[in-house]
Amino acid sequence: MAQVSLDQMVQALKAKPTLVSFPTDTVPALAAVPSQAGLIFEAKQRSPEKPLILMGASLSDLLPYVSGPDTAMAEWQSIALRHWPGQLTLVLPASDLAPKNLNPRPTADSAGTIGIRVPDHPIALALLTQIGPLATTSANLSGQPALTDVSAIAKTFPNALTLKPAVLDPAVLDPAALDSAALDAAPNPKHSQSKTVSGMPSTVAKWMSPGWQILRQGNIRL
Repeated sequence: MAQVSLDQMVQALKAKPTLVSFPTDTVPALAAVPSQAGLIFEAKQRSPEKPLILMGASLSDLLPYVSGPDTAMAEWQSIALRHWPGQLTLVLPASDLAPKNLNPRPTADSAGTIGIRVPDHPIALALLTQIGPLATTSANLSGQPALTDVSAIAKTFPNALTLKPAVLDPAVLDPAALDSAALDAAPNPKHSQSKTVSGMPSTVAKWMSPGWQILRQGNIRL
């Protein structure tokens, strides 16, 4: 697995089908542009019945991919503004713009929905600000525990790009280390400076009008 700067990762994602791994506020992500989501399913040996998450830099970046009545949209935005950036994934009714290959073989429970999240991590936000929303999941083989060590991710996913140690160093995390000005442009700057990583997956909450069903409990409780 090649180690690259943030700018090199951005350019690779724009230029050709590329699998990448980067840190988030929960566990490291395995990601690709939405049109290349198949790279993730193949690398993880993941069943197509298990949808991926669309991760973005802001609520406004993700709203076009969901659809619902005004009252529901108001509830979703209220929850998102309360907890994002943060360790909460919302599973909501998908709009016509939602990438179909994030959920290529929907089940009765997942049909017509999409999971969305804004992470509270400066590197993730810097990348997402430049490239746009990405198809993501945890960096591990399907059914295995989430990998949190870069060397373990490199061994498991030798074809994925990861970031150079200087970028990942939590003692650094500044625009110079990120090798771009994207951190300054990232939304919600007071949140995007967070260096806290939980090491556990996000809470996943599915909208079940008129309330929420918790599909996976993480640090955030609704």
